[in-house]
Amino acid sequence: MGRKLVVEADGGSRGNPGPAGYGALVRDAVTGEVLAEVAESVGHATNNVAEYRGLIAGLRAAAAVDPGARVEARMDSKLVVEQMSGRWKIKHPDMIPLALEAREAANGLGSVSYSWIPRNRNAHADRLANEAMDAAARGEHWVRTVEEEPPPTPEVAAPAWSGATTTPTTTLLLRHGETPLSVEKRFAGIGDFPLTENGLAQARAAAMALKGRAIDAIVTSPLSRCRDTAAEVAAVTGAEIRVEEGFRETDFGSWEGLTFREAGERWPAELKAWLADPSVAPPGGESLAEADRRVRTALDKLKVRYRHQSVLVVSHVTPIKLLVKEALGAPMTALFRMQLDVASLSSIHWYDDGPASLRAFNDTHHLLD
Repeated sequence: MGRKLVVEADGGSRGNPGPAGYGALVRDAVTGEVLAEVAESVGHATNNVAEYRGLIAGLRAAAAVDPGARVEARMDSKLVVEQMSGRWKIKHPDMIPLALEAREAANGLGSVSYSWIPRNRNAHADRLANEAMDAAARGEHWVRTVEEEPPPTPEVAAPAWSGATTTPTTTLLLRHGETPLSVEKRFAGIGDFPLTENGLAQARAAAMALKGRAIDAIVTSPLSRCRDTAAEVAAVTGAEIRVEEGFRETDFGSWEGLTFREAGERWPAELKAWLADPSVAPPGGESLAEADRRVRTALDKLKVRYRHQSVLVVSHVTPIKLLVKEALGAPMTALFRMQLDVASLSSIHWYDDGPASLRAFNDTHHLLD
């Protein structure tokens, strides 16, 4: 079953018809985190045209986040919600092609349902739509894309440590044991590579090291090398295992199974671009920026579900490094300066009223004879 997302969309015009624009956003249904925003001025149009354009853009943005997601589309337009739900007929000829385009966008997702909400509960999308209408009224073609971030708000920098006093949510981070690809230092992304016999022994050693730790739950990547590692810890601690898609490894696309050198020989320009820019993906794969958004969403869900508890996260090199980067407030380039060994343990405390604290990193003492 796919991830649950919420799309909030709105559109309008100044004059109906008049200078028009739309705004839409995508939220994680569990955490409420805004994952994407999109808005655009659409020249001279009616309210209904702008509202449909907002829905189409929101559905497409949701598909970019997760094409398999279950989506609830929320709008304050009764007309669009009832027509898209199939309860009202579409009579105006201008609306028919827009409704077909919206249905096509919905077909790119796992499932879509439509809900009417009052305008005061659609304030975020309404604000984006009004920015777009303002631009249309100035005669400008203005676009806010999914990838854009809101401009930073000038403020006094927070101190490095703000004296957190709450009980932290603790994540113990365990990289899976050795696999055939890790032995040869090859890119191992979403392929389901098994543990070697040595990797299974490493997982058991990590489990014994965690035997005396208070672990409330185990959250694991869906890939078998992590699930098998998690199972060894569960057998010792008795903690229940929950699979979290967000903690899977990055999709390395065409580089899967290759060494770094082999990838550089076949795709020299692409590898150089990937190392220089986190928004660049390997051929047919996933960028580090995309993986970062996915991992941060998974972390937010964990913080909500296991607030103030201790959770073992069994994952891979990239997600664990991304969590460390997030805790330290480090740039993305820091990922290439971290060494994370198989079956290593790291630990982060996440505070409600202060910054996170990295407590341990790449601990492999349990693997020593």
